[in-house]
Amino acid sequence: MKPKKQEPTPCDDLFRMRLEQMLDQRHELYRLAGKIDWSVVEERFERLYSDEGRPAIPIRLMVGLHYLKHTFNESDETVVERWVENPYWQYFCGEEYFRHELPIDPS
Repeated sequence: MKPKKQEPTPCDDLFRMRLEQMLDQRHELYRLAGKIDWSVVEERFERLYSDEGRPAIPIRLMVGLHYLKHTFNESDETVVERWVENPYWQYFCGEEYFRHELPIDPS
């Protein structure tokens, strides 16, 4: 099934700070995330998905994890483990708030 579009949350969560408010905007991954036209990436990959079946993982998350895996020479297992620890990686992959659980099953 095609992934649902990730729309920014219209209002802030009272008990959590948004990643963009706590990160250094000069960091290379923060800047790179802003330079990539994610809507074009999603448009190009979206046609590879079926309209049926289990809901898909967001395209930005999958593309972001793949980029991080190859850029930092990580395995499937270690890229998701490091993602949980790194707010810049999470922001790069489209998260609005810091998450403490694995984004996907690495197997």
